[in-house]
Amino acid sequence: MSTTELTSRVQVLGAPGDRFDEILTPAALDFIGRLARTFADRYRDVLTERRRRALRLSSGSPLDFSLATSALRADPHWRVAPPAPGLADRRVEITGPPERRMTIDALNSGAQVWLADFEDATSPTWDNIIGGQLNLRDAIERRIDFTTPDGRGYRLGEELATIVVRPRGWHLTEEHLLVDGRPVPASLVDFGLYFFHCAQRQIDAGSGPYFYLPKLENAYDARLWNDVFVFAQDLLGIPRGTIRATVLIETVTAAFEMEEILYELREHSAGLNAGRWDYLFSLIKIFAHRPDFSLPDRTKVTMTAPFLRAYTELLVRTCHKRGAHAIGGMAAHVPGHDAQADGAALAKVRLDKEREAEDGFDGTWVAHPGLVPFCRDIFDGVLDGRLHQIDRTRDDVHVSADELLAVRRTAGPPTEDGVRASISVALRYFDAWLRGTGAVALDGLMEDAATAEIARAQIWQWLRHGAVERDTVLALLDDEIAALGAEYPWARVDDVRALFERTALARELPAFFTPDAYARHLVQHAGVTA
Repeated sequence: MSTTELTSRVQVLGAPGDRFDEILTPAALDFIGRLARTFADRYRDVLTERRRRALRLSSGSPLDFSLATSALRADPHWRVAPPAPGLADRRVEITGPPERRMTIDALNSGAQVWLADFEDATSPTWDNIIGGQLNLRDAIERRIDFTTPDGRGYRLGEELATIVVRPRGWHLTEEHLLVDGRPVPASLVDFGLYFFHCAQRQIDAGSGPYFYLPKLENAYDARLWNDVFVFAQDLLGIPRGTIRATVLIETVTAAFEMEEILYELREHSAGLNAGRWDYLFSLIKIFAHRPDFSLPDRTKVTMTAPFLRAYTELLVRTCHKRGAHAIGGMAAHVPGHDAQADGAALAKVRLDKEREAEDGFDGTWVAHPGLVPFCRDIFDGVLDGRLHQIDRTRDDVHVSADELLAVRRTAGPPTEDGVRASISVALRYFDAWLRGTGAVALDGLMEDAATAEIARAQIWQWLRHGAVERDTVLALLDDEIAALGAEYPWARVDDVRALFERTALARELPAFFTPDAYARHLVQHAGVTA
């Protein structure tokens, strides 16, 4: 295995690619090295505390709002920073991986914000990670274009969405970069390369370096990120507070610390987002030992479920109380050629977005450019010329711990169709992810890693509590593997099946499917698969 030492004790193990040297410069790698060395101990402490807390909760420790921070929550005076340039109006945000064509489509979509997603919507191959950084820099410099094999060209228009980058979570590492012989936390790689190359470029363009932070579990995670921001800004001579970050509240533990998270990030905070599927996935993981937390088919768990209503209402109230934006969940529908199916799907999207806007959310997510005007019109109708509705503080909302955890009011057994659907979507997504695609259109929806996580976690949960027989799951698995191979002869059916068995059928539920699958299948050292 060959490696190239580009700076002192910073090594690049990934294979070289076209223009990669423009991103992996000695100065950029030195910046990554400084981040990694400075926060190495804190990073390990965060992961250790996560494991300890998960063990406590699985052993029956109650989950509640912290008494230690009750004074902070009761203090009516503190606020987060005011909206940064380009982040005052966020009524529609489009999400997607920073692939070249998708970058152009998203920026031209008419959405106010584009979430350039290195996390759930990106399969973290080395090419995807470094290529995505190149695409972002090219887009900011307005020198990005794309031509299809049939000659169709894509170019940037005049009015572009504000770029907000979502780095990978703290639970992942970048095995193609070593600092002091250890893989660098993937969060620091994605954040650091973008910040180093694009922060000043964005400031010069009248915007700024903005981020979405995934998978935070508590305020200590947020404090670590805030310290990373302060260190990075000081190191590059950028004023503190220039960075702005929106936190996805997509873990149940974070839902109990929303105000604390905003407080830790307050000079850098741009609000909170309601991450639906990951939130349900987190709930299953935390309470896997409790049969009363066993959820029915994924399609039956809508945002009108009482425990999800409590979560979203608390999020809006918390954000607006502190002067922050509250951003709603994903509309994943992919418009197609079936007018009847589109009509039924759009009717559901309309109900969902009308509820969000009426509840006080300041914006929402979409996965496809075709939904941008549809959802924008809904928020326009409620905002009535305003950029947001932060002034609507929702003082009428009071949410207890019991209400956040009232899953029993929604709990129920799965149907056979629901079990089959979970197996099918997990297998098809796994196959795409292993082949380097992280955002996949399945059954009329744009799906990402969060979908596969909840699908395989539900199978595990149903097996654990006897809601479905193992023989039934194995028979359906055989059927769906055969169907996958018949539809896609190039599918990696053996790898896909093995991944499903390790992550859905094992004795213990793995925290995520991505670390193991990444290490086994996506890591390439100097062209040799690890």
